[in-house]
Amino acid sequence: MAEAPETRIAETPGGRVAYQVVGDGPIDVLVCHAPLFPIDHMWDEPSLVRFLDRLSSFSRHVWFDPRGRGASDRPLPYAEGRFAEAITDDMLALVDHLGWEQVAVVGDNGAPQILFAASHPERTKALVLLNTSARAAFRRDSSEAWLTELELIRRRWGTGDSLEQLAPSAAGDARLRRWLARSQRLLGTADEMYWRNQAAFAMDMRPALPSVQAPTLFVYRQGVRSSTLVREDAPHIKGAKVVELPGEDFLFFVGDTGPMLDSMEEFLTGQLPAHHSDRVLATVLFTDIVGSTEHASRIGDRRWKELLVAHDALLGAEVVRFRGRMVKSTGDGVLATFDGPGRAIRCACAIRDSVRSLGLDTRAGLHTGEIELRGDDVAGVAVHIGARVSALAGPGEVLVSSTVKDLVAGSGIEFEERGEHELKGVPGSWKLYAVSS
Repeated sequence: MAEAPETRIAETPGGRVAYQVVGDGPIDVLVCHAPLFPIDHMWDEPSLVRFLDRLSSFSRHVWFDPRGRGASDRPLPYAEGRFAEAITDDMLALVDHLGWEQVAVVGDNGAPQILFAASHPERTKALVLLNTSARAAFRRDSSEAWLTELELIRRRWGTGDSLEQLAPSAAGDARLRRWLARSQRLLGTADEMYWRNQAAFAMDMRPALPSVQAPTLFVYRQGVRSSTLVREDAPHIKGAKVVELPGEDFLFFVGDTGPMLDSMEEFLTGQLPAHHSDRVLATVLFTDIVGSTEHASRIGDRRWKELLVAHDALLGAEVVRFRGRMVKSTGDGVLATFDGPGRAIRCACAIRDSVRSLGLDTRAGLHTGEIELRGDDVAGVAVHIGARVSALAGPGEVLVSSTVKDLVAGSGIEFEERGEHELKGVPGSWKLYAVSS
C-alpha cells in the first residue's frame, strides 16, 4: 500500500505551490483534480489511497494544490478572475520545478487540463479526462438553475451533504461523508468556494478542443451528470478514445475503480494490465437494525437521521477496534470483512451490545469464504451467503454458518444450533448457529 509522501513546496513566479510525488512507475503523470480535497488530507481516505496505490503500479504521479486551495499560496490579484489560466500556470511551473520534460495530464478538472494540453503540446504526452468535459454540466442549465446550484453548494460546503451527488453509491457511508466534510473545510470557506465555483462554472474550453494534439482518453461513468457533454466533446479532438463505464459516481476513487484504472493503464502504457489475484479468504459480516422502519415512523425523520449518525459512528469504531475493513454502509447496517473469524464474531457481539445504548437492536450474520475484491467493494458467493445468514438472524442475535463455527473451534466461543436452512440463491442446505451471549 502506498505511503503518504512528504508535502513539498515549489517556488513559482505566481507563488508557492504545494505538491506530493507518489510512486515510481515509468510514466510521469500530472494530476489535476477537482476542488474537493487538499493533498494533505487525501491519505485519510482508504479508497483514495487504494486508487493512488494502483496508479503507482504504472506511473510516477504528482498531486498539487492550485493556488487558492489547501497548502498553496493565495493567487495574485490579477489571477483571481482567470482560474483556468492560473491553474495552468501552476501546472507548467510545477512541471518545470520537477524537471519533467513531458507529462500525461490526468484528472477530473477538465477545463485546466484541456487548456494545458492545447497551450503546451510540447510538454503534454497524453491527456486523460475522468468523468469530466470542457465545460461544467451546469452550463446546459438555465441561469436561474445555475445560481440555485451554486447556492446549494455553498449551503452544503463543509458538511459532506454533497456526497449524494458526488458518489450516490456511497451515500450511506458515514466515514466517507465525514472525510469529505473535513476536506472541504480545509480547502476554504463556503463564501470563497462560492465565487471560485461561480468563475469555474463559467469556463468553456470547447474552442480549445481542436488544438489538443496529444493522444486523448475520455473515460467516464455513464450516470455522471457530464456524460452527455463528454460525448459531445470527444469528436472535436482528433483520434480521441472514449471509454464508457457503468456507474454514476463522479468521485473517481469511489465504487469499482478497476475498469477505469485498467483503461488508463492500457492507454498510457500501451499494454493490458497484468492482474494479480483479486480473491482472498475473509469473514464477511452483515448487520442490520431490527425494526428500522417502525423506529423511523415512531420518532420522525430528523431524530431517526441523528440516531443513524450515532449508530454508524459506533459501528465504525467497533470495526476498526477489531481490525476489520468497513466495506460500506447498507443504510441501517454495515458490510465489513475480517481476516479472522474470531475477531469478526467478537466485533458483531460488540456492535450488538453498543447500539443497545441507543435503544436499538441489531441482527448480524457471518460467513467465511473466498471473496472477490472489486475496488472498494466485495463480491462472490461468500458475500451472498453472509447476507442470507444475516436475514435469518433474530433480534440481538449473531448468526453464523457452520464454516465459521468450525474455524473457531477451541476458541472458547460457544454456539447454539439453529437448524438447517435453505439460503435463497445458494445451493444445498446450510447449518446455522447462534453465538451464545
